[in-house]
Amino acid sequence: MDLPDLRSMTLDDAETFAVAQGWPRFRGEQVWRWVHEKGARSFDEMTNLSRDVRARLAEVATVGGLTIAEIQTSRDGTRKLRLVTRDGQSIESVLIPDGEKTTQCISSQVGCAVDCQFCATAKLGLKRNLDAGEIVDQVYLARRLLADVDPGRRITNLVYMGMGEPLHNYDNLIASLRILTHDKGAGLSQRRITVSTAGLVPKLERLGAETVRPNLAVSLNAPNDAIRDEIMPINRKWNIAKLLAALRAYPLEQRRRITFEYVLLAGVNDSVADAGQLAKLLRTVKCKINIIPYNPHPEAPYARPSRQAIDAFQNECKRLGLPTYLRTPRGDDIDAACGQLANRVEGSPLVALRIRKGPPPAPPVE
Repeated sequence: MDLPDLRSMTLDDAETFAVAQGWPRFRGEQVWRWVHEKGARSFDEMTNLSRDVRARLAEVATVGGLTIAEIQTSRDGTRKLRLVTRDGQSIESVLIPDGEKTTQCISSQVGCAVDCQFCATAKLGLKRNLDAGEIVDQVYLARRLLADVDPGRRITNLVYMGMGEPLHNYDNLIASLRILTHDKGAGLSQRRITVSTAGLVPKLERLGAETVRPNLAVSLNAPNDAIRDEIMPINRKWNIAKLLAALRAYPLEQRRRITFEYVLLAGVNDSVADAGQLAKLLRTVKCKINIIPYNPHPEAPYARPSRQAIDAFQNECKRLGLPTYLRTPRGDDIDAACGQLANRVEGSPLVALRIRKGPPPAPPVE
């Protein structure tokens, strides 16, 4: 039988676990802080615990963790980490520097079941959910890496936008949020964490009732059901009307907005008329739009629109009063940009970190 993983436990879980071992409740907090505040990766690192306690811990629990198998570095400074789980599955996480800030994009599943037609991860299918420990360990490994290769830089923002649909893995998503935002652990601010979803309506209703509630981003990508049915099959279950009804009911704190992600696909959803329809659709939703020019990959037949088409779409949205921002592709030369995560380099964990530079810069998009 698998031992319980301390990295997957909330503080309450750890305290309950300690009591079950016959220890005082505070012992659970001691162990939990070693794992989630100090980043301990073994019981031997927990130096303020007696040898007997550490030996007992090794018998009844594990400090499970991921292994960094490969690091790729983009020409723009973005780093993509290929991480391997204990059962040999590969996932990817991305570190995106932006001035003094660093955003980490983390995965919630091995693969994905949603099947968005423009996304490389979808072509993998769903292999399994990540547990809460595997989700949070992406952050802990990234912190250790930055301390070694870029001292002084820290992770300031976290986005659940990597491999997988976070709301399909709801319980582990919420546990990971509680762990990462606890002030006795990683202490990340809820306001600097964003969860992205393709639009699982019942789970949106549950998320809105949670005590821990991150920023919300919704992958919309179409101004009408006809286009969204084609590129996002999930729309056939929860169409745009059902999705927007759930989002209008979603409780937003003051000055927060829902972010709609809109991947621009040449000749599919990028016309000025599409922009006008989108603005009309969202006029009663407190929101902003992030335009994401399609990031090409071999698994999909789409193309990135021209610069002129991108600008025309954005300008029309703005003209119609829709707050609209253009997301500059980051790490697309190493398949680290939005929609490109697909574990193209498979294999066993490497003994030493292998740093691989991306290819020479591509010519600018015209």
